[in-house]
Amino acid sequence: MTPSENVPKTFGSELHSPRCEAGLTIKNQNKNKHMKPIKKIIYALILPLVVVSGLVFSNCETKNETSIKASPKPLSAAESKEVLKKWEASPDGINYKKWEASPEGKKVQASHDKIREYLDKFTDMEAVVTSVTFQRENANSTGPKWLIVKINDEEYMMQFMPKEFEQLKSLKVNDHIIVRSRSAGYSPNHPYLILSSDYIAQNNEILFKRDLSKNKGC
Repeated sequence: MTPSENVPKTFGSELHSPRCEAGLTIKNQNKNKHMKPIKKIIYALILPLVVVSGLVFSNCETKNETSIKASPKPLSAAESKEVLKKWEASPDGINYKKWEASPEGKKVQASHDKIREYLDKFTDMEAVVTSVTFQRENANSTGPKWLIVKINDEEYMMQFMPKEFEQLKSLKVNDHIIVRSRSAGYSPNHPYLILSSDYIAQNNEILFKRDLSKNKGC
């Protein structure tokens, strides 16, 4: 017997043996005629699932690869120091250092010190609205919106996207509100300390609360 004779034929073919009779062969052939449409139906049902699963898996892989590529390796202390040194020697760095040493810069830094503890603990700060229409010079009218508030006799600014600012359209100058922020930033191009716009409430009603759960991975 040759090697090919030892290998059984594929599913759906006749099975030959010394004991096989004509009636059994015909029966198997008839059975195969019914099995072929069933196999086609099963294949048609399974194929879309395989394709969809493959697309989902591929999408997850793409997101993960993008996330990995978008996350640079953290700089060492020496590398960070070198980057800072280069930036300080750049025109932007030189302007910032001048602003930092100016009366305006020192005032902004002092205002940060007054609320640093509230930022660290993310606790309530009582504020009074001083402007809802502030716009930076030469800024695009369709760009970010600013809310200016006074906390403990110091003014601060909070930035919102136009859609977010819609939630604050009921606010007016001299309104008393509660503000919470997680961080703050300096900029020579901004007159006040910039607070992160995380939470605003008025009369025990939350007007704005930033959702930090968005942009989750796959």
